[in-house]
Amino acid sequence: MIAVLQPRRVAAVSVAQRVAEERGEQLGGVVGYSIRFDDVVNAERTRIKFMTEGVLIREMMRDPLLQRYSVIVLDEAHERTMFMDICIGLLQKVQKRRPNLKIIVSSATLDAETFKDYFNRNQTNDPSKDTAAILSIEGRTYPVEVQYAEAPVANYITATIDTICDIHATKGDGDILAFLTGQDEVDDVVQRLQDRIGRRASVLPLYGALPAQQQMRVFEYPRDGKRKIIVATNIAEASVTIPGVVYVVDCGFVKLKGYDPETGIESLVITPISKASANQRAGRAGRIRSGAVYRLYTEAAYEELDSCTIPEMQRQDVSPVVLQLKALGIDNVVRFPFLSAPSAKAMSSALERLFALEALDDACKLTDPLGLKMAEFPLPPMQAKMLLSSGEFRCSVEMTIIVAMLQVQHVFVSPRGKKREAARQRALFSCEEGDMLTLLNVYEAFMRHGCNPGWCGRYFLNYRSLMRAKEIVGQLRKSLRRFGVPIVRNGDGVGVESILRCVAKGLFANAARYHMDGTYRSLRGGGRLTIHPSSVLYAEKPPPYLVYNDVVLTSDNFMRDVSIVEPEWLPELAPHFYEYRAEMLPSARAEKRPKLSSVLLQRTK
Repeated sequence: MIAVLQPRRVAAVSVAQRVAEERGEQLGGVVGYSIRFDDVVNAERTRIKFMTEGVLIREMMRDPLLQRYSVIVLDEAHERTMFMDICIGLLQKVQKRRPNLKIIVSSATLDAETFKDYFNRNQTNDPSKDTAAILSIEGRTYPVEVQYAEAPVANYITATIDTICDIHATKGDGDILAFLTGQDEVDDVVQRLQDRIGRRASVLPLYGALPAQQQMRVFEYPRDGKRKIIVATNIAEASVTIPGVVYVVDCGFVKLKGYDPETGIESLVITPISKASANQRAGRAGRIRSGAVYRLYTEAAYEELDSCTIPEMQRQDVSPVVLQLKALGIDNVVRFPFLSAPSAKAMSSALERLFALEALDDACKLTDPLGLKMAEFPLPPMQAKMLLSSGEFRCSVEMTIIVAMLQVQHVFVSPRGKKREAARQRALFSCEEGDMLTLLNVYEAFMRHGCNPGWCGRYFLNYRSLMRAKEIVGQLRKSLRRFGVPIVRNGDGVGVESILRCVAKGLFANAARYHMDGTYRSLRGGGRLTIHPSSVLYAEKPPPYLVYNDVVLTSDNFMRDVSIVEPEWLPELAPHFYEYRAEMLPSARAEKRPKLSSVLLQRTK
């Protein structure tokens, strides 16, 4: 069998569909795909299998030498995702045991020499004995005209909208693809374009949290012959060829994760793209005919860009990496042949966190069964711990919903001109305990009203995100049943505290304490933090202690998806991570919080 690894879900699905079409076959036969929460493969017939890197790693837990595969293709390897780098290191080790295994590393903007040296097992000076080679294949591309901004733009979102409207009004036929940094920006620009252009064009979003069916709409040809305008994150930067795209609008920025092992804070940062990414984006315009790319930055700014993006392995929390390697039987993770090794501090921080999560024991071995089960979940370790602990707290129904809602994000929408009305409707779902229970309320109400898109519109909720969350809930409950975790409801909301304790059981490392200067400080590292304006707790009296799901860095380090906790819970739930101190208690009790809700809100009709 041939395995083809793609860095993103939409790429794996779309390329699999294209290959099946080229072969004149139905997807799921000889050609199939396997991604997180979705699998279209025939165990007997499939011979070409597209997948994301995490899927291959989980397969290696059952088949360490990947005996079922004769060829493995690592596509778009230049992106250097964490799991792509793990696969590269693992495949190097597998090839030593299986010299006949063919590995193909491909990309249009790859540092080929680095990969050749990494996989080459020739220890002599004789080039004829090399076990790796570089092949250059000319692609069938067309000329792309590159246009730069004459001066730096003040607001790349407004500039993107203006540029798209100008192209639509003055240029000939051909679809438009615009790049922005995140889902919130994409949804905002889609709405504003629909207001300005109306029905004269088909405006479509494309980002990772979209349900697969919605993502596939960008590959369809409009029946009425209208121009397509696709507004996307960097998900459309590589592997994805959208038919009809002639014009590309590049904002010049991307949202990347960065991790500080000193403070333990991992944050999303909007940062300039690299030259490799800029070239990838431009390449989307020259696939079917001559095209043009409109870069919303100057040529001088382009020359100052880094040549390539820093590998995720050197800028993100490597806890998931360590967990996966341990599950594969690689105990000495420090000696693992990383293509780009993480720092010693990042590695020790990951080991400490996994020990506190009880995924590792005193000897730094993977715990059985908890650590093994956490490794099998296609989720961050902290969220996997929340799910696997939910049976103990008798709230697995609620926890599968909360974790699923954390995967989709941006459930609430605030259309231009209706922000106040949207805020009033959002308040109907708000819980004083924070965003986690608010998300739970939204999902429960969505299900009670029959997953009705009209109801979502009335309450300013993102129907697509909720439908995607529904899919994920089913997959998570299926996994929990397989692991023997009972699927139980928390007594119809009578024990909300147990839900919050279960959240804290997983997110204890992301705990913060209110400071006298009006901000928060992370309990480990003392990093300065602020509640995100989108949180239901943003305008409320600040709770003394809380936990958060992630941090986004813009004008400040903003905590998203926050929930209140009691300080005594933290050393109780994570005794290896926190030492309880009596001085925590008076500060926590100085501002008395309302009593925890006895029932979840039921006010939507």
